[in-house]
Amino acid sequence: PHSRLRHPGTRTMLPLLLLLLASAHGLEKIQYIPTLAESPLGGLTTASTFVLEQPRCVFSKKYDDAVIWLVVAVPQAVANFNNGVEPGTPERAFQGFPTHNPAYMTLNTTILNYPCPKPPGEITVLRVGSETSCAEDEMIPTCNGPLPGPGPYRVKFLALNGTEPVAETAWSKLITLRTGTAAGSIPTMDSGHSAGMIALTSILSILFAILLAGLVAMLVFCGSDAYSGSSTFSKPEAVTVRRYNTHHVYDQTAARL
Repeated sequence: PHSRLRHPGTRTMLPLLLLLLASAHGLEKIQYIPTLAESPLGGLTTASTFVLEQPRCVFSKKYDDAVIWLVVAVPQAVANFNNGVEPGTPERAFQGFPTHNPAYMTLNTTILNYPCPKPPGEITVLRVGSETSCAEDEMIPTCNGPLPGPGPYRVKFLALNGTEPVAETAWSKLITLRTGTAAGSIPTMDSGHSAGMIALTSILSILFAILLAGLVAMLVFCGSDAYSGSSTFSKPEAVTVRRYNTHHVYDQTAARL
């Protein structure tokens, strides 16, 4: 049988074209892991929010026209997460998370808002879950609403050029929010330690009140005693009476004798 003649460079050009085609439509994997912020302000995690470091110096300038989104997901959704589902669709709406949607997309911005390098002294953080006004508004599916529970959650940053994913970071580690203290775990008067402390505090309060009352009574008594001694029991002044014997008065009876 006759073999078909091929151009000598066909075998060389075909893999190259396939490589260029894959690169043109590929998704860049950025080796950056989103982390909780290291801020002295505190409150990095609350019952419904957490604070992330901004992805400064993470995306290169070739993504100037891309929109960078934050993806928040439950851990079970990470393995099969579909980057092709657009933000703002019902499958990525905050209002359905996590009951109907295992992930949502929010906090969209451009690389211009993540300048590099970071200005010195500037606090560069993102608070996730800070918008309460749109939490139930289905007209705002990209709402940065309060997280519905303690989690845990995982997040990543995804850059979209139009509707096409062009770059993404790695997923964060598990992020668990704070939980309130159960009412049953709060110590009550029935517990020995708490009741003893309350009894001791009551006794000390009573003793202090008695001591204070005694001090006030003593001050009142001393003040009254000082006032009375200066008026009633004051020492009377000495009165001296001289006896005078006038020279021109004589005892007429004695003279006659």
